[in-house]
Amino acid sequence: MTRGEHQVDVDGALIRTARLHLAPWTLSDVDAALGIFGDGEVAKWLAPAMDRVPDVDAMRRLVSSWVAETVEPPLGRWKVTDRTTGDVVGAVSLLPLPPDDVDFEIGIQVARGKWGNGYAGEAGDALAHYAFDAGVDEVFAVARPANQRAAAAARRMGMDWVGQTEKYYRTRLDVFRLRRYDLDGTDEPA
Repeated sequence: MTRGEHQVDVDGALIRTARLHLAPWTLSDVDAALGIFGDGEVAKWLAPAMDRVPDVDAMRRLVSSWVAETVEPPLGRWKVTDRTTGDVVGAVSLLPLPPDDVDFEIGIQVARGKWGNGYAGEAGDALAHYAFDAGVDEVFAVARPANQRAAAAARRMGMDWVGQTEKYYRTRLDVFRLRRYDLDGTDEPA
């Protein structure tokens, strides 16, 4: 499907944009995942939802749990690969936010060496298209107030800042929201 200036192609659990390929994690992705989730500069923004992964064995266990996870689409976890180079540049997820599991969160992590290339906004936008096409009405992103990169990525996705809360993860977080009818300037529902 093409919407506005964004091209998002969905084939089952595979999502493609002009530059990126989002695919479910596999056990062969453990080293690439550790390069993201084992990096202290990336992981410091994930706590308390997730701590830095300390080593390859811990990463293997975590990726194994992701592979075995049974969630109904559009929920899931994906690695983000640069279509030109084949490099895993990040990770995205669409999962329920605790504690009530009612709101859906787009989570984005980009490998530190790939920061500044627009991957977070592009991957998040693709995941929002995927979620909305599956019938989700709104998605959220949460970030620590000092995480300027996360705030910028949320805004590039078209998300609006809606305030701060301690509802999610029992930590003060900025909350960003995107509604289906706000994506790519689509019309508001009747």
